[in-house]
Amino acid sequence: MPKDKFFKVIENRTHPGEKLVDTHCSYCGMQCGMKLRVDTSTNRIIGVEPRYDWPVTLGKMCPKGVTAYQQTNHDDRLLKPLIRDDRSLRGTKMGFREATWEEAYELIVRKFQELQSGFGKDSLSVFSGVSMTNEKCYLTGKFARVALQTRYIDYNGRFCMSSAAAGFMRTFGVDRGSTLPWTDLHETDCLFIAGSNTAECHPTSMFRVWEVQNRGGYLIVADPRETPIARRADVHLDLRPGTDLALANCMVNLLIQGGYADREFVEKHTNGFDAMLEVVKQFTPEYTSEITGVATEKLIRAAEIYGKAPNAVVMFARGIEQQHKGVDNVSAYTNMSLVTGKIGRPKSGVATFTGQGNGQGGREHGQKADALPGYRKIANPKHVEEVCKVWGITPEEMPQPGVSAYEMFGLMQDKTIRGLYLLCSNPAVSAPNLNEVRAALMNLDFMVCCDMFLSESAEFADVVLPTVTWSEDEGTVTNLEGRIIKINKAQEPLGESKPDWEIQVELAERLGRGQYFRHLKTARDINDEFRLASKGGYADYYGATWEKIEEQQGVFWPCRDEADPGTPHMFLDKKFYHPDGKALLCALPYRPPAEEPCGDYPLRMTTGRVVYHYLSGNQTRRIPFLRDMCPEPFVEVHPETAKRYGIAHEEMVRVRTRRGEAEFKVKITEAIRRDTVFVPYHFGHEKSVNLLTIAALDPTSKMPEFKACAAEIEKLTAAPAAQAQEPIKEVIQT
Repeated sequence: MPKDKFFKVIENRTHPGEKLVDTHCSYCGMQCGMKLRVDTSTNRIIGVEPRYDWPVTLGKMCPKGVTAYQQTNHDDRLLKPLIRDDRSLRGTKMGFREATWEEAYELIVRKFQELQSGFGKDSLSVFSGVSMTNEKCYLTGKFARVALQTRYIDYNGRFCMSSAAAGFMRTFGVDRGSTLPWTDLHETDCLFIAGSNTAECHPTSMFRVWEVQNRGGYLIVADPRETPIARRADVHLDLRPGTDLALANCMVNLLIQGGYADREFVEKHTNGFDAMLEVVKQFTPEYTSEITGVATEKLIRAAEIYGKAPNAVVMFARGIEQQHKGVDNVSAYTNMSLVTGKIGRPKSGVATFTGQGNGQGGREHGQKADALPGYRKIANPKHVEEVCKVWGITPEEMPQPGVSAYEMFGLMQDKTIRGLYLLCSNPAVSAPNLNEVRAALMNLDFMVCCDMFLSESAEFADVVLPTVTWSEDEGTVTNLEGRIIKINKAQEPLGESKPDWEIQVELAERLGRGQYFRHLKTARDINDEFRLASKGGYADYYGATWEKIEEQQGVFWPCRDEADPGTPHMFLDKKFYHPDGKALLCALPYRPPAEEPCGDYPLRMTTGRVVYHYLSGNQTRRIPFLRDMCPEPFVEVHPETAKRYGIAHEEMVRVRTRRGEAEFKVKITEAIRRDTVFVPYHFGHEKSVNLLTIAALDPTSKMPEFKACAAEIEKLTAAPAAQAQEPIKEVIQT
């Protein structure tokens, strides 16, 4: 389809005294193309323009992207290191004083060395994030294992993409979040989107979604809420939170029973069909409807549409992944594409809506507890040997695998972990069961936080180091397609802030491990080393040079050498990454949510995003327009449920679970199930919904179950006598 179907080419013109710097947005995995406007007299960023030439988004930007530049020169920016002298004030914004870098470094090194001398190398930990460049993510893994020599490192992608990663690894033998480029999406015949509020979380992809329908194709959406995209869907599968596995098994059963299976593809290119069939055949529409609450006719219609479509793409996001069976959900939905043979070709496949800007690349190069660059595994001696050659250490020096992000907080509670180096993450807002997480942070002997703002997590730190925003550094990130792209520097670091990689190189020198880091003087140096470290791995970036990225408008991995243009479409040769070249059709018995409603907690609670905020809100809650549009959290309640509780629109209520309670303003809407309530998770302190969420972990990915738990609502004010009702004790059903 010609590009002018979507947009008219517009030339970005510079104004006198300005320059435009090509780059990408700092937020979600769409990584929308943008041009930052820089005042050449002050060398300060003053605005933004869309990049109409960027093939993924074609000039589209969302409210967060349009205002992202405002974080760089924000008044809240940390400009100097902070040291807390009064530890009794930990957990608050008080008690910090400004310090020099040398004073901060001296204190960090002394405390780290004291802890490791007294309690061993593994008394220190690193908790990082994936809103950083590949270069920073790579170096953070090396810093933990070579400079600190600890096994305990994990990252906030454990709360975001880990179930998708593990599901893809099990099914395909490799984890790339999309098997096809985003530029294929509008040309397919059917989009089956599960657990994604796409219009709010990835709005710049919506023009491709609408084009599918404009061309006569179909849209199927599975979501407990009638989100904007669900409202436009041809079929909205309004399932109960936490029941996706039953729904996906039903889809596969109906596809097979309806004659839509590609038997030749299944026989030649997959294993496990018979075992899978034994499981899914019990998931009739009637049985599945009992579990999910979705009408049988909707289930039948959805399978028929997907089955008949010549080309189709199964897409999903955190709604199916943030469950204690998230990995099974991913493999179950992926079974749909394999059974029908709708994968390994243009316009068909599987794709995820990546939450964080570098959610793909950030999990590939060594931040995960068990992973090394190139998606290698620490448990594999050959993989360890390959990375050790690049790092200049012996295999015996490589620490053993650690534990997942949430499990690290348990080790802080029992004093196995005594020190924390935290960067690019805000677990005091984003982790589940926050009362326990905050207690764990308080229990640390020493904590360092690297951030651009004084986040809720930084309030627990003893030292806070000021880092740069995305626009003050350069490097690569990998977007939701698996396309490696380039972030360009538009402004010099504000105040005394420094890039995370520079901080780590300088700390490594002072820790006596400088010989492994001092050659890394620029982001380009790190890129050269990490590409070499990835060479030969599953996620091979070796051929993705900065020059090639610029020439091709991004490079899809794997890209193995200089002559390799990259891999936009995965599995075109129908060869998967398992040893026999076949994909695995997974047999996945249904498991209910870890916590079902009961008399005391009769509602199902789920969480998610709104269009105006990003993750924990550490950046977006500071932007005036975004804050004004959504200044506080709310709880969505169906009108009939609100009536039963005697609560009104915009009334403050208390929401309780077995782990905690919080007060929210009521938003009455018919766009949610009667048995379900929804709260966005972008808010901190006592407004955080994660005070309520459950930390039930997926056994494989260690993903917490953010999307489903049992809850109750309490009125804060007495109802008028005529309206007073007995407390609801029965489980609310649809």
